[in-house]
Amino acid sequence: MENIRYSIIFAAIFFLFFTFSSPTHAESNQTYEVGTDVLNVRDAPHKDAEVVGKLKFGDSVPAFKERNGWVSTFYGGKEVWVASHFLVKSENNEAASSSTTVASTNEAVQSVAIQADSVRLRSGPGTENSIIGHASKGDTYPLVETNEDWLKVKLDNGNTVWVASWLTNQATSNSPSEQPAEQTSTPNASQPLAGYNIILDPGHGGVDPGSLSLNNEKEKVLALDVSNVIAEKLRSEGATVLLTRSKDSYVSLQERVRISESYLTDAFISVHFNAFTSQASNGVSTHYFADGAERELAQHIQTALNKHTNLTNRGVKQDNYYVLRENNDLSILVELGFITNPHDLEVIRDPHYSSQIADAIFEGLVKYFNE
Repeated sequence: MENIRYSIIFAAIFFLFFTFSSPTHAESNQTYEVGTDVLNVRDAPHKDAEVVGKLKFGDSVPAFKERNGWVSTFYGGKEVWVASHFLVKSENNEAASSSTTVASTNEAVQSVAIQADSVRLRSGPGTENSIIGHASKGDTYPLVETNEDWLKVKLDNGNTVWVASWLTNQATSNSPSEQPAEQTSTPNASQPLAGYNIILDPGHGGVDPGSLSLNNEKEKVLALDVSNVIAEKLRSEGATVLLTRSKDSYVSLQERVRISESYLTDAFISVHFNAFTSQASNGVSTHYFADGAERELAQHIQTALNKHTNLTNRGVKQDNYYVLRENNDLSILVELGFITNPHDLEVIRDPHYSSQIADAIFEGLVKYFNE
């Protein structure tokens, strides 16, 4: 009897292991979906690490790296970890992997029209490829080939180059910058930011709500609202401003960086609101990855935020955020107050706060570019 009992127990464990552990071996730069009702989000790749949030069945999880059965992703403005055996590979990735097509010689050649200024032309389909030229808004080229979100076009001299489709008239609903909103006014040379290209990156969006405020407002909504006000201010001062998203849509961290690197970006600013388990945490801060120019810009922005807002000055901080670490452009991230702190939230909800933030970002940029 004892042997039979152990055999039954072993068979049950064997069945459970393959039932719940088989969905996937995670890969970086891959998107997954949560395959269980509730998935704990932890601050480290270990089952005893602190739980900092939860995901639900069907939520999208972009994987940045894999370690011993754990996948790192982005949640609440931080890098976090989830158990990979509860993830299932998203079907969208499989479709994307086979999305390379070549224009048929029997069909009419499509014309690709550039729809933004200072668009980078690259040697291959991706921002990792070298920049070999630039195109201006209104330039048109014959389409040779498409590869996911990239277009191969033919120049007048017969050479071929690659351009991001979302910067052209060939953008699709899956392209990340159906989201970037283009400059709506013509820069004036006398304006302080004339000639500068600024990327604003409203944090989170879509299936990623970010943090929740004390009254259950989502960080993703607040970040987009204030980003729109900042964009309006910077455009009025002559800057060309693009947003990584202009609506409540999910944009992966890789796409945010790719959008930035597709332009001659002078500054990339990721916009967030902070949160913590303790309501005592408060204030605004500015974050950078690399010493030098990024730290200098962060200091100018933080000084201006301290001048224009009534919130505690938390200073500048060096951090390893993906959109800063992986971005070759000058980039910073701002945390514009704790939505889990009663006083901060009251200030944030003030109708004038967004304008104060916009004035601060403008002032910080001008001081940086003038030095």
